[in-house]
Amino acid sequence: MKIRRKSTKLARHARPLYIIGYSSPPPHLAEVRTWFDLEYGGPLTLKEDHVGSSALVLAGHGPWNAAFQLSLPPEEATSWKERLHWGHPQAGLVLPTSAPTSRAIDQILHAARLARGLTLLTGGTAYDVIAHTYLNPSDWKDRPLDRFKAGDHLVVDQEESVDRGSERFYTRGLTKFKLDELETFRPLGLPSRPVLESLMDIAEEMLQTGHCPKVGATLEIPRLGLTLQIIRHRTTAPSEGAVPIREIVWGQQAGKD
Repeated sequence: MKIRRKSTKLARHARPLYIIGYSSPPPHLAEVRTWFDLEYGGPLTLKEDHVGSSALVLAGHGPWNAAFQLSLPPEEATSWKERLHWGHPQAGLVLPTSAPTSRAIDQILHAARLARGLTLLTGGTAYDVIAHTYLNPSDWKDRPLDRFKAGDHLVVDQEESVDRGSERFYTRGLTKFKLDELETFRPLGLPSRPVLESLMDIAEEMLQTGHCPKVGATLEIPRLGLTLQIIRHRTTAPSEGAVPIREIVWGQQAGKD
């Protein structure tokens, strides 16, 4: 019996990965394909869900897929312009497609390459919707697929937690990879750099393993010399995007200093 492979579905209403504001007219599909093939060896296959400038395009490269829209409707582009406080009158976007967690890193790298291409082809600015970062043409760090670096795709940040009287450290970007974001709390006034660096290292470890341990679990991370504990799980309010977060604490493994 012949087994049919499921086709990749285009989710027009999915949360975008990137919004790209254009400083020049939107590129043609042929330009995007030519640029990608020259940069990454191709071939990039493109499939539109309908004909027109607002078409959603499925872009495939080997086993990886992502979707993009070359030109947002004027009212949508204006809405993003006002929200992001930039001067770009036209914009496009890049969307994720469904993929198992084991392939999430490759899928996100592919999507980032498409966003990079749209940024370079238009001299524009890309906004990472989940990490809340802006990327001008010179900001993109292009790496081979086998040299993945978490810091290219997520950020760690800190803020004062008023209700707990402490400093909150947290990630933004793990949900791109179908993982919960991470957070931890420290007393006010302590050095922040070691915490930020350790949290980024732990986030990268979660990305490489492809999952976050359950609440109550303890995890040994020999590469970092750390013992990690998952304290609790929560989800932010819908107004904040309903982001799943796991609170963690960590310490040096026994015998490590």
